[in-house]
Amino acid sequence: MIKTLLIANRGEIACRVIRSAKKLGMNTVAVYSTADRNAQHVKQADQAVCVGPALASESYLSINAIIDAAKKTGADAIHPGYGFLSENPEFVDACVANGICFVGPSAAAMRAMGRKDAAKLLMEKAGVPVVPGYHGENQDPEFLAEQALEIGYPVLIKARSGGGGKGMRRVDDAHDFAASLESAQREAQASFSDAHVLIEKYVSKPRHIEVQVFGDSHGNVVHLFERDCSLQRRHQKVIEEAPAPGMTDDVRQAMTQAAVTAARAIDYEGAGTIEFIVDGSAGLRTDGFWFMEMNTRLQVEHPVTEAITGVDLVEWQLQAASGGEIPKRQEELTIQGHSVEARLYAEDPVAGFLPATGRLQYLDFARSGRVDSGVVEGDEILPYYDPLLAKLITHSADRLSAFRTLADQLATSKVLGTKTNREFLWRLLSHDEVCSGDFDTSFIDVNLQSLIEQTNEARLIAVACHELINPSALGGADEPTTLATARQLGCWQIWGSCERCIEVEIDDVAHTLRAIESDKDDGWVIHSDSIDNYPKAGVHIKRLSFTRSIIDGVECPVCVVPTDEQIHVQIGAQSASYGRVVSGAGLSSGKTDDAIIAPMPGRIVAVHCNVGDAVSAGQALISMEAMKMEQDLCASKEGVVEILAVAAGDQVAQGDELLRLAPDPDA
Repeated sequence: MIKTLLIANRGEIACRVIRSAKKLGMNTVAVYSTADRNAQHVKQADQAVCVGPALASESYLSINAIIDAAKKTGADAIHPGYGFLSENPEFVDACVANGICFVGPSAAAMRAMGRKDAAKLLMEKAGVPVVPGYHGENQDPEFLAEQALEIGYPVLIKARSGGGGKGMRRVDDAHDFAASLESAQREAQASFSDAHVLIEKYVSKPRHIEVQVFGDSHGNVVHLFERDCSLQRRHQKVIEEAPAPGMTDDVRQAMTQAAVTAARAIDYEGAGTIEFIVDGSAGLRTDGFWFMEMNTRLQVEHPVTEAITGVDLVEWQLQAASGGEIPKRQEELTIQGHSVEARLYAEDPVAGFLPATGRLQYLDFARSGRVDSGVVEGDEILPYYDPLLAKLITHSADRLSAFRTLADQLATSKVLGTKTNREFLWRLLSHDEVCSGDFDTSFIDVNLQSLIEQTNEARLIAVACHELINPSALGGADEPTTLATARQLGCWQIWGSCERCIEVEIDDVAHTLRAIESDKDDGWVIHSDSIDNYPKAGVHIKRLSFTRSIIDGVECPVCVVPTDEQIHVQIGAQSASYGRVVSGAGLSSGKTDDAIIAPMPGRIVAVHCNVGDAVSAGQALISMEAMKMEQDLCASKEGVVEILAVAAGDQVAQGDELLRLAPDPDA
């Protein structure tokens, strides 16, 4: 049995592995970068070793540093989590060479499935159905364009290495193929050090259904049923559920058997996932699914499988790595109820899901379901790593109950201090078509505008004024906001009603907000230059929250967190942040239509223009990589490039001016 386990990862997955390892009585070792010195996985482990600077390439992706940490702490096994080195066969080789047990499959199994082109050929030989496409070695752009025409548009360009949607582009028209190919190859090279791509037919009304498999060193392989991961954006999963909606017994039998066949074909050991692309245009059919790829590791969405089977997959991994057999036979595994998971990210859905940074000023997850997280209140969201804050998971007797419970969990969880996708997830989980199971992988793109609908700012501005009414009570006792309380805070006056006043900034416009004592009761009336007469009654303050507030006659839970620079507000499922305006200082947002400003710290991966070039509105001018995502920065209007301040490879800070436009003299 493993005695000391090193977890070669960070964040929520490191914390999750630590929990199961400690349950089995193992000593745990965390590794961390200098930026993660105070991270939760470091605090939860029995020992911790710094493996390098903030950049993942110099710390979490450094095989030598991880192996040295294992030797230094006497770790006899390493769990890779997911991401980073989890599917790197060279890392497995290094562990074996140093007498360290790798918790996962063999390097040979990883290599067999690590390249999507080779994996598809292997699966074809094993009798597993695969998607039509080109999976060969020729990477000449003109040749690939010809293959795309032969396959027929729409097609999917896919990196043969890695996963998570990196190096993947859907192309609907031949005119867009060259630019999409270049972008996919560049992202694949940056993410996996392998720019090789393959071309596949894009399946109509596609669904993404995957099967959890598990093998041991004794030749046993079982499946733990399927998960549906069709709710995606940019080919990255957003919501995952188990079992798949609309699944029939005969399709489940065919799909799970194909998954077990795939695992047996490579003598697979440990937890793995066989991913299928499914034609959902006419319901699920036994001849309507095709092998897409295998993930030779634990998946982010494994908790939904754990919920419906009652299995701890990490415990199974650790037992299998110690030489044990799979604890249950196939006939002992059954589906109990329905489970759904949402990935809560620090990102801005309105700004194209751009990753966000900031300090978590207030974090309180509703405990109506399971929460896997690697952050706590006060933690800083760093620009170096994936911005996943938490996974929220619910399990109920039926699918609709599971979705409703998760939507409620998102609505009542307090997450303030950075932009998140919490409201977007709530809208998604509450959507009628999602609740009915009628969706495919294009659902989010098709319905994006309604899913990222702007928050009702009038209500939020009104709530923000409570910070004026009782600012010093934040962090204090639970007490009603009354006239007496207000007078203790220094807003009593001899003539007229008590009044407090501030300014907030919304979309670069200053709004004056006033909270005035009501003549009729102990509540307040909120006024602004754009909103009038929002009466408040029955307000109580608890720490940083108003437990109840009546707005427009509707009772809602409210949370307000003021900082020196911003007021963060959450009312029900909606949230927003408003910049404070210092009296007399005016407004200066740094934004201008003439310039492209770095939205966050990152690296310039490509520049698509030169000084003097005439550009049009919406044209991609600079590609920037931040928090494991490539983002195109586009011109907001037509003009001529006057100043180009960056080149490919440059590191930039948030707010840096990257490019400036001048009017086109010929326009």
